[in-house]
Amino acid sequence: MYTPLDCEMNEELIATCGMNCGICSRYLALQNKVRDKGIRIAYCTGCRSRKRQCAYIVRDCQLLRNRRVQYCYECADFPCHRPGKLDKRYRTNFRMSMIENLRYIKENGTRQFLVREKKKWQCPEYGDIICCHNGICFNCGLTLLENKKNLYRWQDD
Repeated sequence: MYTPLDCEMNEELIATCGMNCGICSRYLALQNKVRDKGIRIAYCTGCRSRKRQCAYIVRDCQLLRNRRVQYCYECADFPCHRPGKLDKRYRTNFRMSMIENLRYIKENGTRQFLVREKKKWQCPEYGDIICCHNGICFNCGLTLLENKKNLYRWQDD
């Protein structure tokens, strides 16, 4: 198990699309090694650390495909339809907005964004990170995670 000190927010975990991979179920599952505890969930190290662009957005964006922008907000067409569709799904299902994230980063920088994210997604019980996909802390909420029928939905949805 890791401690709250290990779950510091990291600039490398901010994806081009505005997703903070540090709050993603797959990243948190890896950090907490939940497969070793019998929970079947995919692992991911984050888009930038894998040196991969967002497959969902990159196929339609020459700037991303050719690595001419670091974040979608750097494009004159921001927000275009691709991050818009992704953003709508995340606002509806996961209580976050990638477009809002990108606008905040553009105005305040990545460091301030990560400070805000840590406050927003911090587990009140242990200080670890709460998953944006289901609202569960993968450190103290493993029982909840084990008993969830849908790993990618919040309890009250």
